[in-house]
Amino acid sequence: MDVVKHKSKKKSKNTYLMIGTALICVSILSWISLKPESERKIARNEIVITKVQRGTLQAEITGYGVLRSNSQKLITARYPATVDDVVLKPGARVKPDSVILRMSNPEMEQELERSLMALFNEEANLKRLVLDNKRELLTESSKHSELRSAYKKQALRKIAESELVEKGIVSRLTYNTTVLEYEQLQESIDIQENRMSQLKLVHEQAYAIQQGQLEQQKAMHEAVKRRVEGLTVRAGMEGILQRSPVELGQSVIAGQELALVGSEDDLVGLIKVSQSQAERVQIGQAAEVRIRNDSIAAKIQRITPEVQDGMVEVEVSFVEPLSRSARPELSVDAKIFTNTLEDALYIERPVNVRNQSRQTLFKLNTDGEIAIQTNVTFGEDAGRYLQIISGAQIGDAFILSDMTSFKESNTISIIN
Repeated sequence: MDVVKHKSKKKSKNTYLMIGTALICVSILSWISLKPESERKIARNEIVITKVQRGTLQAEITGYGVLRSNSQKLITARYPATVDDVVLKPGARVKPDSVILRMSNPEMEQELERSLMALFNEEANLKRLVLDNKRELLTESSKHSELRSAYKKQALRKIAESELVEKGIVSRLTYNTTVLEYEQLQESIDIQENRMSQLKLVHEQAYAIQQGQLEQQKAMHEAVKRRVEGLTVRAGMEGILQRSPVELGQSVIAGQELALVGSEDDLVGLIKVSQSQAERVQIGQAAEVRIRNDSIAAKIQRITPEVQDGMVEVEVSFVEPLSRSARPELSVDAKIFTNTLEDALYIERPVNVRNQSRQTLFKLNTDGEIAIQTNVTFGEDAGRYLQIISGAQIGDAFILSDMTSFKESNTISIIN
């Protein structure tokens, strides 16, 4: 006889139990995911809270840069040379006659010797000309003296014979001959005197020509001498040796940089600000430069038109004496005061919040137990403060800490 088998009721009950358990788990997960956001909590001592204030706010832009000498002297090589001696290194204080480098150029040194020999030769030629002129003038003066002596003697003879010719002692022919010789001697003296005058003029012109040649050779020698002296590189001004990119034994060419000297007291600040903020900077605005532990008042005097790596360079001049720690190429920080906001709402700068932007912050309710996401529009940058355009009122309390992990929550609970 066949036995009829029935399905177990127990098995059906287990199936229903498993399905029910699964539904309960799904419900629990859904409840967790839909858990009210206000129940997300954070400890009060883990966050920074501040209140909105109202008052005068100094809008500013921050930047960084270096101090730079306002007066600088770039020294370059005028001629090819070899560096023989590096006397001073960057950072050394210098005076106008301080020697920085000594260089050599054998060809220029040989040229200096040749020019010196040529100068000595021209000086000797001038001395020789002066001696020859004196000798020639003495010769002509001697002839002139002889003629004068003969003339005087003939004059006496003429006087004597003029008395004797009347008495018939001396013939008329002899007397006339004496008179003729007297007149010829007088004419010879006049010719000799004119000759001597012309000779002096010739001597003066010859001397001037030779003197000109000597002066020309002196000028050539001085030019060569200056070129050789230029191989000894001097600072040329008082200040600090900022740069000297040459080494001992290095060969340099004409035009190559040898050194950069800058003033130590006359300094300006070259400050870099971001391109997005540069449009707020204007010439004449006040600034403050931080030089190590000192803050020095300054003002904007130049804005570079070029943009490099997203930055604009601004030059500031100082309106106060600089501290002793100020040196060229020293890194500094700066604040540029772009505007004064009267009766402005402001708050200490929250984490990851920029000026001229609309951000979401957590604002505490009146009892300070709940923080609610609130949209706030920010305006000018004022260092550690930001201007508030809208979204807050004086006395409102906001969380300044980084709340990125709570950005999906509209509200959070603050626990003590």
